[in-house]
Amino acid sequence: MKQYLELVQQIFDNGIEKTDRTGTGTISIFGAQVKYDLSKGFPMVTTKKVRFDAIARELLWFLKGSTNINDGLKEYTPIWNAWADENGDLGPIYGKQWVAWETPAGPVNQIQQAIDLLKNNPDSRRILVSAWNVADLPKMALMPCHTFFQLNVMGDRLDLQLYQRSADVALGVPYNIASYSLLLMMLAKEVGLKPGVFVHTFGDVHIYSNHVEGLKEQLTRAPKALPTLEIADKPFWDLKFEDFELKNYEHDAYIKFPVAV
Repeated sequence: MKQYLELVQQIFDNGIEKTDRTGTGTISIFGAQVKYDLSKGFPMVTTKKVRFDAIARELLWFLKGSTNINDGLKEYTPIWNAWADENGDLGPIYGKQWVAWETPAGPVNQIQQAIDLLKNNPDSRRILVSAWNVADLPKMALMPCHTFFQLNVMGDRLDLQLYQRSADVALGVPYNIASYSLLLMMLAKEVGLKPGVFVHTFGDVHIYSNHVEGLKEQLTRAPKALPTLEIADKPFWDLKFEDFELKNYEHDAYIKFPVAV
């Protein structure tokens, strides 16, 4: 995962100090892009421990259309707790938009639409899934950071490009890399293609001021060999956490980064 460390170093080398919504302060760059070839291994950051269980459970929670932390998420991915209301609700965030985008004709499952297009019109340049529903933004506890993604078939492989408008490189980005790579693998398996390249395109990608020392420590660590991921031979919508097996994940010690709310 040297690409991740190179992104961190790029922010240190070229970033400017900015204020932000949380009041913490950041060092930021704009318009970066990183590519991960999944044929080389599953892209989990190895220079600190990253929790695959939390990543996979959160993705499955999105795919259920869930928007409440009490719906099987709270005990596994506490990062959402700070934004939930007293009932655990987050408003119509990712899951709602992915699988039940409201229209006058009824809810739209964008993920299933993408699967159908991949199967029936794989050369389409319109295979996109968006979480940025302008009408619903005011109702969301946190507006989508990973805003939309596009799928593209290249021969016998499936690529996925994510546009992320805002990215916390210490805490969020390692999760985003693994989450969208997992989603790419799930979709590729469903449509009979090889998982290809995950392209991570950023708007504002930043280091919070209280993450600087931890990231400097991480930059002193050498990346390890990437793990592999196996997915059970089941239909896309039937996959559960127990159907994923991450193998040979070797990593350095956990680094604690505070969440900027």
